[in-house]
Amino acid sequence: MQFFIDNFDILRDAFLQTLLLTVLSGVLALVLGVVLATMRVSPIPPLRGLATFYVETFRNTPLTVVFFFVIFGLPQIDTVVSFFTGAVIAVGMYTAAFVAEAVRSGINSVSPGQAEAARALGLGFGQSLREVVLPQAFRTVVPPLGSVFIAMAKNTSIAAGFSVSELSSTLPRLVNANAGDLLVVLLAVVIGYMIITVPMAYAVNRLERRVAILR
Repeated sequence: MQFFIDNFDILRDAFLQTLLLTVLSGVLALVLGVVLATMRVSPIPPLRGLATFYVETFRNTPLTVVFFFVIFGLPQIDTVVSFFTGAVIAVGMYTAAFVAEAVRSGINSVSPGQAEAARALGLGFGQSLREVVLPQAFRTVVPPLGSVFIAMAKNTSIAAGFSVSELSSTLPRLVNANAGDLLVVLLAVVIGYMIITVPMAYAVNRLERRVAILR
């Protein structure tokens, strides 16, 4: 208990940084992922090709490489971002590829008759997607999206290697200062991540049950 009291400020600041990184990256990933998913089912070939290229590139590229590109590559084209902003962009863009595939699978699970009925009512592609298809698609992709975002929360730990003061970055400092409390240090960091991921898992389960009733 004394360890937690002595290092409360360090753990609190690192936890809040990790939480903020998770939230901002999640928002970016969700918005960009939905846009990519709609592009992948678009009737316009160039949009489908561009979205497919993005998704396949980021899904098959290690997140660490994405970090290197954002943090050290962007300055080569005169675009300098802070380490934290770069971490948000890297995690968000990487996760967006997985969000896009989850949403696309949900769109494909909607009966074609729904889209045909929307077109019969005079709705265009964008309107039918927004008003008819996407609301139904999201109900089917709650579990996979939940898994993607929980994985994203854990992936933020890579930001520790790029000078972002999140939970994982506190490990070396706390271990060096508390060499005799190694297990306690590890436990403190694990608890910090669980405070973020366990409520996310609980919320996903609750939402899944609610949309199951609606279906």
